Amino acid sequence: MNDISSLRKEYASAQLDMGSIEKSPLIQFEKWFQDALRADILEPNAMVLSTVDTASNPSQRTVLLKELDASGFVFFTNYSSQKAQQLDLHPYASLLFPWYTLERQVSIRGKVEKVDIETSRAYFYSRPYGSQLGAWVSRQSSSIESREILDAKLAELKSKYPVGTVPFPDFWGGYRLIPTTIEFWQGRQNRLHDRILYEAVGSNWNIKRLAP
Repeated sequence: MNDISSLRKEYASAQLDMGSIEKSPLIQFEKWFQDALRADILEPNAMVLSTVDTASNPSQRTVLLKELDASGFVFFTNYSSQKAQQLDLHPYASLLFPWYTLERQVSIRGKVEKVDIETSRAYFYSRPYGSQLGAWVSRQSSSIESREILDAKLAELKSKYPVGTVPFPDFWGGYRLIPTTIEFWQGRQNRLHDRILYEAVGSNWNIKRLAP
């Protein structure tokens, strides 16, 4: 590799101060999310989900935010996947939204719980036909011998379940991360970045600035 130590970008596109932020981190997140949409960022709802196993070994993967309300951040997955197994054993996780184009990131920590089956079912049937079949095709995180196994299973299920007849899989559904901390990071010049941290205190939020 070339010398990567010299790679450097000066951040100077925006700033974040205590006088302009919202009192609710969820409202602040929605404002930044709308900025990400307007900036045409690829997959603005993509977030890095971090979990740990029984030995406290961390794992990360990118998942998609599909719902956000006053209760928290919702994503969907196979309940037999690695992430689901880890969340069953240790129901705490972190999320990271890396909006590099805007020189921003949002990191979130909190407790994770399964959403109700009605919510999972409603989202499942809002998905494209191919995605519905994909949930049945893949035993997520399990070892497979070849790509052809997936292709053959998909062809089989297309024949078995025409459009509009795919059953809801009981091994698939959503999780909600209920935030306890949400940090907003805005890149600034000289690596003196703006960091605003919201910490849940009962039903309220304590807000403070962190050193970069």
